[in-house]
Amino acid sequence: MMLTQALIEEATKKSGLIWVQGPSGPSRALWHVWHEGAAHIVGGPGEQPLDDLGLTDGATATVTVRSKDKGGRLVAWTATVGELPARGEEWAAAVAELKSKRLNAPDAERVEERWAADCRVLRLTPSGGTTDLPDGSLAATPLPTPATTRRAMPAALPKLLRRGRKRG
Repeated sequence: MMLTQALIEEATKKSGLIWVQGPSGPSRALWHVWHEGAAHIVGGPGEQPLDDLGLTDGATATVTVRSKDKGGRLVAWTATVGELPARGEEWAAAVAELKSKRLNAPDAERVEERWAADCRVLRLTPSGGTTDLPDGSLAATPLPTPATTRRAMPAALPKLLRRGRKRG
């Protein structure tokens, strides 16, 4: 059991992202901080979306940790979700760690106040051993979107552009 806990802790600490799947919704990549024996995440307006995952206080989630250098799955573990009450002692300690790792916050000087007012800080505590990793890739078909990709440049375009410069 100690070896399993050490594996979970070390892999999760070193990974920049974890994949979290709650009781409902898809599995989602979330940035996190490992602090005092658990992964902590923040979500809400202006942060990571958590609403569709069903991550409520006392719920169970599956956390999959990826390798930072290769991106492959290292370990998957079961977590108990705990919501930290805003401005409490545990919340303040977790937010201090989260704030130090939050990149490109639009309001870095007042991020703690925004998180307390609008966001949720969740603690994902390992609640058992690891789960078996799947054999397949788990790749999903992308959701439909109106966005398009750029088409390839026509082969004749560079010649046409060069010809236009010579005349001028």
